[in-house]
Amino acid sequence: MSIEAAVTELRKALGERFATSGAMLQVHGQNEAHFPETLPDGVAFPETTEEVARIVRTCAAHGCPIVPWGTGTSLEGNALPFDGGITLDLSRMDKVLAVHAEDMDAVVQPGVTREALNTELRATGLFFPVDPGANASLGGMAATRASGTTAVRYGTMRENVLALEVVLADGRIIRTGSRARKSSSGYDLTRLMIGSEGTLGIITELTLRLQGQPEAVSAAICRFDDIRGAVDTVIQTIQMSVPIARMEFVDAMTARGFNLHADAGLPEAPHLFLEFHGSESAVAEQAETVAGLAHENGGADFQWSVRPEERTRLWKMRHGVHYAMLALQPGFKPVVTDICVPISRLADAVAETRADIDASRITGAVVGHVGDGNFHTSLLTEPGNEDDMRTALDLAKRMNDRALRMGGTITGEHGVGRGKIRYMAAEHGEAWDVMAQIKRTLDPQNILNPGKVVQIG
Repeated sequence: MSIEAAVTELRKALGERFATSGAMLQVHGQNEAHFPETLPDGVAFPETTEEVARIVRTCAAHGCPIVPWGTGTSLEGNALPFDGGITLDLSRMDKVLAVHAEDMDAVVQPGVTREALNTELRATGLFFPVDPGANASLGGMAATRASGTTAVRYGTMRENVLALEVVLADGRIIRTGSRARKSSSGYDLTRLMIGSEGTLGIITELTLRLQGQPEAVSAAICRFDDIRGAVDTVIQTIQMSVPIARMEFVDAMTARGFNLHADAGLPEAPHLFLEFHGSESAVAEQAETVAGLAHENGGADFQWSVRPEERTRLWKMRHGVHYAMLALQPGFKPVVTDICVPISRLADAVAETRADIDASRITGAVVGHVGDGNFHTSLLTEPGNEDDMRTALDLAKRMNDRALRMGGTITGEHGVGRGKIRYMAAEHGEAWDVMAQIKRTLDPQNILNPGKVVQIG
């Protein structure tokens, strides 16, 4: 039993669809965060569920680790092969298998990206709402329980996946859930797999809930004198049940990054980016309500528009926030992390985090999907500077401790991967041991994305 034996067997079985070239290994050993390059021993490109099952059976026979790969946009080392083995690149499984417009659902393979699906849906009057920013694969989004800018209105992947097809660690193919909108039939294996990060099974098909395209959409931007005014506007908007579609916070440092990266021309101050969905009258009413709240909390220069090109420009800038952060100190590497807290504690959490960064030796920015209490930091470190890295990791620890102290969670959407695993016991206690028991039951050899989410011997 060995990785080398599995590589030899898979090369024979897959031919050109099994790669061991240095360039291909490097592509699958990179990440957008601070983790070092971590190369797999080979990369497999399956095209069907049955091929995935055969690859898994081969790896199981040789005790070879398997790490699923979507588009590689995860930020906590979720898709890096820290124990070597095979990276399973699912990008060739990229077909939209069915669209049931009358039932408002679609069946897709895991390599379909969210943008590709919405392009396919354009003529139906429907869309898939979950938008994490990056053009991630839908399989990867389910595996990490992704959310993003629209979660405040439409929910996360947990609420928008109806059913899955999954290959287990022994090669069995199972189906979880159905196209029905609810069920009382047995354990909810769909929810168990969503967010499991490929540690319990490999997703090979998804049935997704769709939404109707709104009659009218408008976007708005508003600057604030301070963080608390912006976040208080968020809290009051949610408490008033305004059905806002997107509500994004950026701090002054992020605004500076947008100016450097995208020539945005923003005042270097905290801002809210907003989007409203509904009828023309409802959209106008929502914008008027939020503008009033913003004004009461020190907001100024509230600008809103229904013009598609202006909305596109705003959200393109927001989705490029990772690269805007890098523009603050070119050549530096980010330690990127996120937490999520109850909405009533959001202002305190953001303000304390910003104060921590300001008191440190490094540059950092705060940005977030604050409509559901989730925010992120990008902490910039000079490559090879151990003091910078220690500082960034200490700031991340303080964020995680703060989230738990405030009744929140160590991650709202990045997932656990390798980066968050050190905080899992503090959040979950004995429940983390139960997660490890589930892992041992479904993957006794620990070959599916080992070292992520849980720790087992």
